[in-house]
Amino acid sequence: MHTSTTAMAATNPLNRTLADGIRQVGFRKWYERELLSSHAHMALALFAVVALIASFEAFQGASSNDKLLNTAFVVVSAGVSLWALRRYLYLLMHAEDMANQANCAQCQAYGMLQLQDATPRQPTATPKLLPVCCKRCGFRWNLEDN
Repeated sequence: MHTSTTAMAATNPLNRTLADGIRQVGFRKWYERELLSSHAHMALALFAVVALIASFEAFQGASSNDKLLNTAFVVVSAGVSLWALRRYLYLLMHAEDMANQANCAQCQAYGMLQLQDATPRQPTATPKLLPVCCKRCGFRWNLEDN
């Protein structure tokens, strides 16, 4: 499952990776955008479920050709619902996991961090350690981005 979540984050151009987000907009803005994106996926999942229910409702009194088309709508709506729900949960859990690691252990500043290593890392099967530094006190630690 780890390889699919790494691929999920790497292939979506709308969501920056953690390192790119910290580098370009800062941790707090990256976190905010991850939450907004996750909630947009939740809204998409709800709309797809409504479409799924409407497709089931359209089966009553439909001709055989219409039932075939309604079956296609059911399959597409169910697929979109499951994908959007999975994406919502991934983005939300990833953002929360990173937020739990964003407190400086020395001065307790939240989200005031910058990258220590500007070189992009290759995705591996092990959790990726992202070296960061507190902007306020200079304390260094690693964020575990898995």
